[in-house]
Amino acid sequence: MKPIISASEYANESAKARPPVLLDVRWQLGGPHGRTDYEAGHIPGAVFVDLDAELAGAAGSRGRHPLPDPEEFGAVMRRAGVCQDTPVVVYDGGQGWAAARAWWLLRWTGHADVRVLDGGLAAWDGDLSTETPAPADGDFRPAPGALPLLDADAAAALARSGLLLDARAAERYRGDVEPIDPVGGHIPGAVSAPTSENTGGDGRFLPAEVLAARFKELGTDGVPEVGVYCGSGVSGAHEVLALAVAGIPAALYAGSWSEWSADASRPVATGPDPQ
Repeated sequence: MKPIISASEYANESAKARPPVLLDVRWQLGGPHGRTDYEAGHIPGAVFVDLDAELAGAAGSRGRHPLPDPEEFGAVMRRAGVCQDTPVVVYDGGQGWAAARAWWLLRWTGHADVRVLDGGLAAWDGDLSTETPAPADGDFRPAPGALPLLDADAAAALARSGLLLDARAAERYRGDVEPIDPVGGHIPGAVSAPTSENTGGDGRFLPAEVLAARFKELGTDGVPEVGVYCGSGVSGAHEVLALAVAGIPAALYAGSWSEWSADASRPVATGPDPQ
């Protein structure tokens, strides 16, 4: 099953007797809060999910957006009407990062049928609603481990034994600037692979064959494992999603640079080369 769905495909599925559960995960780093946009208008039937409060734990030593407690995440999904055997579609404002985070969490915790609306809300040309749905509680029970997950030590090892992709902007990878975390640079051995190069100007993913060619050039062929990290585990999920579109499985280092750089004992590389 493709991990993304077009707006027209979703419109067709939403008209069926058993439509997908639809989640609105609009979010921007630093705000404004996505709920305001949701209340102003959303795809009919969509339930709002708060990335900072419901798709992440409290910021701290594990990073700025550590994984949420699985049971708490499961409760959020059940309140949104998510069932174990019901398809789920997730969208955001168009960047795709937040939707990919929800996609990854649901897939990691065992839900088999989750897709991201390609292009987000901007791709939707139907009516919008200001009504807040009240779905019946779902029955989804998280079973973490369905997708591979890296910790800091595993990410460091993978950068040497396989391919570790850094999904942040190239200038942050090089260490030229670091607007958020305490130290600039990258995990030694990691390869720069900005998430922005996975999509076109409309926010939609590039065709699968184009993405496959991009990742092949970055070194995915012939390696035992591919991993991804970013700033705090959000845009990295988008890169894992892009890899999935290309047919390449990949692990996520959820703590990412915000966890790595908070530990002064961990090495930091700078410049354009992996080192």
